[in-house]
Amino acid sequence: MLKSVETVKDPSSAADQADLAGQEPGGATRKRHSGRRASVVVLRAVVQSVIAAGILAGAVAGYKSLVASKPEIPTRPPRETVYVVRTAPAVLTTERPTLSLYGEVVAARTVEMRALVAGEIVSLNDNLREGAAVDAGAALVEIDPFAYKGALVEARANLQEARAHLVELEGGVSSARDNVARADEQLTFARRDLERAQQLLSGGSVTERTLDDRRLIVSQRHQQLEQGRNALAVAEAKVEQQRAVIQRLQWRVSQAERNLKDTVLVAPFDAIVRTEAAEAGRLVGVNDVIAILYDRDALEARFTLSDSQYGRLIGESGTLSGREVEVQWHLGTEPVVYRATIDRVGADVASQRGGVDVYARIHGDAAQGALRPGAFVELKVPDRAYENVVRFPETALYNGDHLFVEKDGRLVRRDVAVVAYDGGDVILRGDIASGDRVLLTQIAEAGEGLLVREEGAPVVRGKRPDGKAGDGAKAGGKENAS
Repeated sequence: MLKSVETVKDPSSAADQADLAGQEPGGATRKRHSGRRASVVVLRAVVQSVIAAGILAGAVAGYKSLVASKPEIPTRPPRETVYVVRTAPAVLTTERPTLSLYGEVVAARTVEMRALVAGEIVSLNDNLREGAAVDAGAALVEIDPFAYKGALVEARANLQEARAHLVELEGGVSSARDNVARADEQLTFARRDLERAQQLLSGGSVTERTLDDRRLIVSQRHQQLEQGRNALAVAEAKVEQQRAVIQRLQWRVSQAERNLKDTVLVAPFDAIVRTEAAEAGRLVGVNDVIAILYDRDALEARFTLSDSQYGRLIGESGTLSGREVEVQWHLGTEPVVYRATIDRVGADVASQRGGVDVYARIHGDAAQGALRPGAFVELKVPDRAYENVVRFPETALYNGDHLFVEKDGRLVRRDVAVVAYDGGDVILRGDIASGDRVLLTQIAEAGEGLLVREEGAPVVRGKRPDGKAGDGAKAGGKENAS
């Protein structure tokens, strides 16, 4: 139709051709031809619009007819999801969780071995090397003893000389004591002679001069006695002085003997050499560090308890001393386990670490094996006992304050409180009774009334929230129940 319209002969074509050929018809003829051309263009546009509108209307009518004649599709009723879950029965019991803590192995006893005398090192122990073990009483180093042997010989000689001089002084004391005794006897005789002369003077048998001579003799004997006593006191004082000298020289001998003994530095206990700074031929002074040792049979694990943990443990028994702990040193795939006993609590609160330092003495020959101070270890410390609680994996807990129990194929919420954590388990106390089947599987859609089925249980019909019957699900997943 469009094609036929387009091929209609235009009456003005002759005029146009004439105009193009250079012909010049009259003015009226040109106006008439221009009007015809405009009418033809308008007519053409109107016809095309009508044709397009007709095609679009036909398409819409066909679509509506197809939709109206569409066959009815049957629909199924909505299905409720059945979740296959794992449950476990609740058992009310007394639980003692284990605290998993971390700490460091330290030496319970460490000593700096310093040179006690000055001199040249002339010999070394073959085991005086870092990390080597030495036995108690083993000689670590020996300092040249020549000068100290000479000092001991001189001290002993001086002591022997002083003792000989003491014997001499004691002899003088004995002689002075005898002189005093003789002087006292002579004074007694002189006094008796004076008394006889006085008696004879009254009878006229002796003269006054004889009596004066007797008196002079008594005075002289008395003077001799006093001189003897003074000499005896001086001799006894010299003896005491010499005894003091002997005591001083005895100490000098003891000091020389000790200095000679100290030329050999010995290990005070069975130890491990931490560091050493000794070489043969080295000159050392008094108090120079030769080696640092720690007791190989006295290792401790130092760890920190938080304020709450410390309070719980103290509140149960009143003390931490004597509590058994387990020390695990992780080497490779298998940990090395040691037994330990809490020995003491730190002197101060470790404010920087927010708790209390605790020291546990490691039993056995731990140090003689591979364990050394500085090792990072894990400790298993028994917590306090909790009564009337239940233990479940952490997956049973929702939002930290409730869990779900399965009852007649539906979930029922039970509010609980967390008492403690023990590894991957959680210890709970709350609205739960023995025998309740507790949901262990974590379900994002878990809620009151959710339809569940125990893993491995046979398929049974459940009830939908609208009261209609529903089919169970296959084990190992979740299905819709019709």
